[in-house]
Amino acid sequence: MSTIARNQWYVAAYGREVGRELFSRTICEEPILFWRTEAGEAVAMSDRCVHRRYPLSEAPSRLDGDSVVCGYHGFTYGSDGGCVFVPGQARVPRTARLRSYQVVEQDSFVWVWIADPDNPEQGDPTRIPRAPWMDSPDYTVVSGMEPIDCNYGLLVDNLMDLSHETYLHGGYIGTPEVAETPITTEIDEDRNVIYVSRHMDDAECPPFYSESTGIEGRITRWQDIEYTPPCLYLLHSRIAPVGAPLPGDDGSDPHAFHSEIVYAITPSTENSTLDFWAVARDFAIGDDAVTTFLAENNRTVVMQDVVALNILQQALGTEKDGYQELSINIDAGGLGARRLLKKLAGASQAVTAAAG
Repeated sequence: MSTIARNQWYVAAYGREVGRELFSRTICEEPILFWRTEAGEAVAMSDRCVHRRYPLSEAPSRLDGDSVVCGYHGFTYGSDGGCVFVPGQARVPRTARLRSYQVVEQDSFVWVWIADPDNPEQGDPTRIPRAPWMDSPDYTVVSGMEPIDCNYGLLVDNLMDLSHETYLHGGYIGTPEVAETPITTEIDEDRNVIYVSRHMDDAECPPFYSESTGIEGRITRWQDIEYTPPCLYLLHSRIAPVGAPLPGDDGSDPHAFHSEIVYAITPSTENSTLDFWAVARDFAIGDDAVTTFLAENNRTVVMQDVVALNILQQALGTEKDGYQELSINIDAGGLGARRLLKKLAGASQAVTAAAG
């Protein structure tokens, strides 16, 4: 059974990636073509010509105004996916139509609705989780995307249990206190959100924060995770010198530094994942040196995860059926995420099975 949940919104790209050049990305095992109309609207449709399945993202395919011209035989498609021209005849076959996709641009992301072909639903844009820091003037953002050769569930596991920072990311964001500090976990079944919190009252300040904030001594460090399956993961990070006042009752927190760490976790195939990452900060907003430092350091951390998860996927591929994992207290959030992802992935398949 597929592990990929459908009838869901997924991040397909950053808005900056989609322009007047034909651009392709595989989302949930579907090759999708992205481009912008002359009016600036993002469009998503199948990246396979209906005639001989030539990828429309490949040269010499091209845009002609608001139409896509296949570079193999010249089949031409409008922005709604409908074929408007075929070579050698006036009549366009009724079935000459590409699958089109719902697209929403929000918080610097291009979201695409991946319907279940056996039980399709219309995408509701109000269900898209928010990451408002991504395009807020009150934050400076660094971001990128890395492909990983692993099932997207492994990346979810990785991010839900940040104790691995102590060991995998030592010298960057990891310190002993991350692994030593217990977590609290809450699973909101009604809202389909998982919360995991780790509050460190007296911790070493890792280089990621000492270099960017200027704090030289020990810190209080809060890590508050908010994960909305299947796609959006938020880490609300609070850093302050030990002894600094706590947030006020009104939510103000002028004595701390805040980073909003955003991950969009998008399955490309069963065993490949698109890892969209971003760091939004409310301090040193106009400091280009801090921006460069955080961009370089966070990408280093992401690549450490990429290498580890590639290795893990290869190792799991050699395991015999029925192998056993050991889970402990720190895995509560990850296990909850697994359960909700399995529930989402199985929902439409259960409907299909019942109909059959």
